[in-house]
Amino acid sequence: MHPLSYPPPPRGEADDDPFRPLEDAADPATLAWVEEERRLTEQVLSTVETRGEIRSRVADMWDYPKRGVPVERGGRWFQMRNTGLQAQSVLWVADGPAEEGRVLIDPNTMSAEGTVSVSSLGLSTDGELVAYATSEAGSDWMTWRVRRVADGEDLPDRLEWSKFSGAAWTHDSAGFFYSAAEPPPPGMELTAGTGGLRILHHRLGTDQADDEVVFEAPGEPEWVPSAEVTPDGRWLVVTVQRGTGTDTKLLVRDLTNPESPLVETGGAFEARDVVVAGDGDDLILFTDRGAERGRLVRGRPGSSPAEWQELLPESEDTLVEAHLYGGRLVCHYLHHAHSRLVVCDLAGRPEREVALPPYVSLAAGLTGSTVEGRPDSSLVQYQVVSFVESGAVWMHDLDGGSTTLLSPSGARFDPSAYTTEQVFVPSTGGARVPMFVVRRRDLPEGSATPVLLYGYGGFAVPVTPAFSVTFAAWLDRGGMLAVANLRGGGEYGRAWHDAGRLASKQNVFDDFAACARWLSSSPWSAPGRVAIFGGSNGGLLVGASITQHPELFGAAVADVGVFDMLRFHLYTIGWAWKSDYGDPDDPEDRRVLLSYSPLHNVRPGTCYPPTLLMTGDHDDRVVPSHSYKFAAALQEAQACEKPVLLRVETSAGHGLGKPTGKLIDEATDRLAFLEMALAASPTRT
Repeated sequence: MHPLSYPPPPRGEADDDPFRPLEDAADPATLAWVEEERRLTEQVLSTVETRGEIRSRVADMWDYPKRGVPVERGGRWFQMRNTGLQAQSVLWVADGPAEEGRVLIDPNTMSAEGTVSVSSLGLSTDGELVAYATSEAGSDWMTWRVRRVADGEDLPDRLEWSKFSGAAWTHDSAGFFYSAAEPPPPGMELTAGTGGLRILHHRLGTDQADDEVVFEAPGEPEWVPSAEVTPDGRWLVVTVQRGTGTDTKLLVRDLTNPESPLVETGGAFEARDVVVAGDGDDLILFTDRGAERGRLVRGRPGSSPAEWQELLPESEDTLVEAHLYGGRLVCHYLHHAHSRLVVCDLAGRPEREVALPPYVSLAAGLTGSTVEGRPDSSLVQYQVVSFVESGAVWMHDLDGGSTTLLSPSGARFDPSAYTTEQVFVPSTGGARVPMFVVRRRDLPEGSATPVLLYGYGGFAVPVTPAFSVTFAAWLDRGGMLAVANLRGGGEYGRAWHDAGRLASKQNVFDDFAACARWLSSSPWSAPGRVAIFGGSNGGLLVGASITQHPELFGAAVADVGVFDMLRFHLYTIGWAWKSDYGDPDDPEDRRVLLSYSPLHNVRPGTCYPPTLLMTGDHDDRVVPSHSYKFAAALQEAQACEKPVLLRVETSAGHGLGKPTGKLIDEATDRLAFLEMALAASPTRT
């Protein structure tokens, strides 16, 4: 590789952050610098001889029919589908779970560039109406409309400035609950802080200005409320989190009594309490009180935890989701980060375990649940995915115990050619870190195979087996894949999460480094052949890893990463992340944040690994200035010829609703960069 001439960025006066002017994304100097960075990145990637071949294969692998989990409402079946290369997936409606049906909502007709997506859906109980939210150019802002299912026509209702919201219908289909914020100042839609979210009730046919405010907390701008109606239609549940913290405050209203107030249930912000379902006058709740991996309890609205009766005790596995379907409890567990599906009776006694292949996950469907069903039906539907299976959709009969395949996995990829194993890597503090390793069955030992290591490690988010065309194409081209379950995630409950946040955040980076060392010394790879990849909080992981251990990695790719740990809280929803990161305005938290903040730990004269930073110019969750400033700092400090590149996608945000064409382009450039950076293309064995 030859040394690159990087464009000089605009500079400011701050000693600890000389590139702060890049925070103004609309400034002409920033725009000019970003354009020069785009040109440089394209110039470098255009020299990769295999780039065209990679793009062709990625596009071919992407071009397969995709079907989500079908959901039944009022005898109609709703399903998200994509024929293969459609820019956005489409909502279909049919008379049966395996029937063809017809298109109901097609976002591909809403913009010429395919940058309008359906970001959330709410189905009325009778299946007559669909509330759907659209988002433009990857923004988190949502606009709600309502479509009549019978004729596909939209009602006049239009609700704006919603964010992080679903639509929870009342059972009379007269209206729904949703969350919204005050409109941001003009011109600041992508950067202004988003706080003070409220729960509103919209009655069809009325103006948004007349919507009833069901819940607001003006003195608590960091409270984030969400609303749902229990499947039996009786209870409105408002669940409040402080930022992205897992502890909750539950408020419940009896919708059969117009005078019923919201009553607090449980103790506020003492644990993670979630209403699973209503059962007559009772609620079935998930809680991690005294059970860090979760259990189910029964209690009345307004009751305290002392009054709750245990229904399903904590187990050795982590309970991630539960439902009351067909008179049974359907429970989704994680066993060492892969899925188990267990059916119990209403007394909490296990009836059966639904058979799943090894090392798979249940994928979330259009309502956000991993298992779909109804209280009055014995049928449940779910989708099984893995690192090498793109997703088969199944239906299970809770009464008879039979399981039926509704649609097979469709990707153009041969899963039988690969093997997946799970290893446990020793890390600091005696932790044993699970890691999935995927490789060709015929890969010989001693082959020094390049490895792509992925991680996240934060916000109690479990990283489980999932299908990615980027990963599949990497495997297809002869590489090896490793996916680490780092502390900070949700794989093992509260203690595992706590061990990777706030003052313990360094454990996450230590775990990732331990996994990289394990791979470098494994029989299939070698030092310098491990590339790392992560996005958002996983981008922070990549940034901290290369600034702490630049010699350990052969290459690094970070998508929409959080790199400035002293100013993340100043933009859009960044304040919400203080639950995991701490408060930069608190002196002790600031000391910890400064110890690993990627932007502030770049050292001039260091040889950093080849690095590709990817962001979107409309990212209003992790604003693109994080990537801009980190790229500028790395480029200025780089002491060797290894490239540091910034790729900025236009009309794209944090990832939500990104059209297929842009996703293919991004995957192509990731893989082309990795093959170039690792000095030798992976070769088939």
